[in-house]
Amino acid sequence: MSTARITFQIAENPPARLDKALARDVPAEASLSRTRLAKLLDSGCVLINGAEVRDPKAKVAEGAEVEITVPVADESHIGPEDIPLNVVFEDDDLIVINKPTGMVVHPAPGTPNGTLVNALLHHCGDTLSGVGGAKRPGIVHRIDKETSGLLVVAKSDRAHHGLAAQFEKHTVERYYNAVVYGAPDAHDPRLRGVRGVSFESGNIMRITTQLARHKTDRQRQAVLFEGGRHAVTRSRIVESFGNPEAASLVECWLETGRTHQIRVHLTHAGHSLIGDPTYGGRRKLSEKALSVRGVQAARDFKRQALHAAVLGFEHPVSKEMMRFEAPIPEDMQKLINALRITG
Repeated sequence: MSTARITFQIAENPPARLDKALARDVPAEASLSRTRLAKLLDSGCVLINGAEVRDPKAKVAEGAEVEITVPVADESHIGPEDIPLNVVFEDDDLIVINKPTGMVVHPAPGTPNGTLVNALLHHCGDTLSGVGGAKRPGIVHRIDKETSGLLVVAKSDRAHHGLAAQFEKHTVERYYNAVVYGAPDAHDPRLRGVRGVSFESGNIMRITTQLARHKTDRQRQAVLFEGGRHAVTRSRIVESFGNPEAASLVECWLETGRTHQIRVHLTHAGHSLIGDPTYGGRRKLSEKALSVRGVQAARDFKRQALHAAVLGFEHPVSKEMMRFEAPIPEDMQKLINALRITG
């Protein structure tokens, strides 16, 4: 395996611990996160004044000469593919993509190619500095195959760890647009009896449950109140359709980010997403409440009507606050327009 050598000096007033001093003073262009530095230290890849040091708690003096031997990132086993991407933002450390519907984020046994990762390997090429020792994009969150919208992907190890920490702490801003059956309103007496559902000021519905894989259907998630993983979703009505309200456009935002969270939670509240083949069931819209065109548009919509519209986070390297918005895609906009038709 080929290696690269990084040399630098410890600056003035070094931290008491070697690992913290390395993290502070390692050149930014090396793209080494604290986690990666810790592994290199433990592997004997760090020399201080020519002597190997492995103890992260060791003391180091100002002016000490540091030499780190870094294995060059291996090529990913996943093949690059020339697939067009809608790039919203890109720099040396990360890339923000507006993912189209129908694209899987990461290769899996059922979808070994044609994924976002395949496309990113081709698009980014040699600008991938290595995540976890391999030249691959760092996936820190995902959206479902048939959900459109914004994703941020790390291109460097330091960005990967910085973004992952923000997702773990739930500090990333994520807003979704969804078209659902009915209208989740605080005045609906039915919702008062649904466990885990409450309302906050401004007619904001808050759903708090545990989520875990369904016992009999491994492709689905299930709502629990013991066990599983804590999940919180908030939503509010943006626009309602029909008389009485038969469907609505809602804005959802996540306090946590679990698999299928919005889809499962809104179904639990009795407001499943139009077009959702997994959680939507056989529910239909009434022609007494909506126009024939609106009912037909909902019937013909073949994916969950869900779009990741807003993504905000702190840049893991520059520390700049970043916020991106992606407009509702054409197919969802056509559905909304049809639901607006009266008569």
